[in-house]
Amino acid sequence: MDTVTIKRALLSVSDKTGLLDLAKVLADKGVEILSTGGSAKMIRDAGIKVREVADYTGFPEMMDGRVKTLHPKIHGGLLALRDNDDHVKAMKDHDIGAIDLVAVNLYPFEATVASGADFETCIENIDIGGPSMVRSAAKNHRSVAIITDPADYAAVINEIEATGGTSHETRRKLAAKAYSRTGAYDAAISQWFAGQIGEDFPDRMPFAGVKVQECRYGENPHQVAAFYKNSENRPGISTAVQHQGKELSYNNLNDTDAAFELVSEFDPAVPTVAIIKHANPCGVATGSSLKEAYEKALKCDSVSAFGGIVALNGELDAETAEEIIKIFTEVIIAPSVSDEAKAIIAKKKNLRLLTTGGLAQPGQAAKMVKSVAGGFLVQNRDTGRVTLDDLKVVTKRAPSEAELKDMLFAFQVAKHVKSNAIVYVRDGMTVGVGAGQMNRRDSSRIAAIRAGEAAEMAGESESLAKGSVVASDAFFPFADGLLAAAEAGATAVIQPGGSMRDDEVIQAADEAGLAMVFTGMRHFRH
Repeated sequence: MDTVTIKRALLSVSDKTGLLDLAKVLADKGVEILSTGGSAKMIRDAGIKVREVADYTGFPEMMDGRVKTLHPKIHGGLLALRDNDDHVKAMKDHDIGAIDLVAVNLYPFEATVASGADFETCIENIDIGGPSMVRSAAKNHRSVAIITDPADYAAVINEIEATGGTSHETRRKLAAKAYSRTGAYDAAISQWFAGQIGEDFPDRMPFAGVKVQECRYGENPHQVAAFYKNSENRPGISTAVQHQGKELSYNNLNDTDAAFELVSEFDPAVPTVAIIKHANPCGVATGSSLKEAYEKALKCDSVSAFGGIVALNGELDAETAEEIIKIFTEVIIAPSVSDEAKAIIAKKKNLRLLTTGGLAQPGQAAKMVKSVAGGFLVQNRDTGRVTLDDLKVVTKRAPSEAELKDMLFAFQVAKHVKSNAIVYVRDGMTVGVGAGQMNRRDSSRIAAIRAGEAAEMAGESESLAKGSVVASDAFFPFADGLLAAAEAGATAVIQPGGSMRDDEVIQAADEAGLAMVFTGMRHFRH
């Protein structure tokens, strides 16, 4: 069966965008329109003939509208196989008419949850009749067109105006989209309900997302990719408005997310800038202004910063924008941007400029998902934060106030560096970052090399690591990584502790004159 002429349609929508356009075309084609509640009223008020479902079924709506379309005359009309003699006979015997098109979008459960509504309100916004009709119509897409998204009205209208009905290809596409919608809807309900009963990891873990864009390619040109957003509504890459520049690539999206998550860790009252390359920070700094913070962050590793992502924790201003455009930058992301800064960035047409409308909340709970062969790993977001009160001094020398301030900054940055992570910090700026090495000693050495190169590029005679503090995302299993930091000129160390050789590492720190604190918390990032 290819084209199905539309003789009867059921329109019952929560989102009434475009409803009248669809109803008018159907009415003009002589289609009988069935509808319910607010949809029926809107159609009737527009002067379009409509029949209430309760009148059609001979059964009144009841229980505050919970029961209205759950009726054999509705589901029989959707599910009946038109070329099956037994089905046709059953329809005739029970006075069931065929329904050829259904437009349904569901109660706004996700929006209700996002609004912070109470438990009972959320429960009342779980649609039952809607998903039932969607699934019935989609199952019988050989004969029934099911529209769950107002964005699809125009294509269906064009087809009806041209042929009087819908094609098999269109019905298949609509059915696939319908099952995606009900699947995502049930996933949202499942996740919310699990949270309500304090169950972090139920036996079945559904996930769903809404496609934002199809990427030109994935990490590499031979891979395909797309970007989906979930219902978390966390300020960042999924909520960002792109003001200019080319479409974001898969790698751009990944790196920009990493950059904004990092700067969101810091107090918005303290201007902070992060420069990210391949999901690792190559420079992070605070300053009296965003311009100063950017200049300090760039100083850490200006070579890697070329073609990087710049994230700011405050409004992008004109002075900072002027500095950023001096080198090739892929993306700038900030909570907001001034008109002057926007005009300056416009000089670089390919530079992507994004604003998020706010900073992400570091302590906001959420699930993180990573795929593995045949499945996926799920964990809670790393919301751990270390304060001064959490630090335990384990060396003979206690760190100074200035060292403690830099330690906390360094440890917060290390949380966003791929393991094994070593971060050197001096005066509120990273001066060396070692990331993703198979042992901590090599990460420490690489970070020291970066600090030395940064000094050379700045025309300074001594490594920027001299007088710095060093943060390690996990404990030093041996003293070699710590000694490498001491050789580079670090004066203090912050690390989680917990190694079998902690005593050996502490002794090495004492012998080198280092101050060292344990946090009791690690931040692996794989």
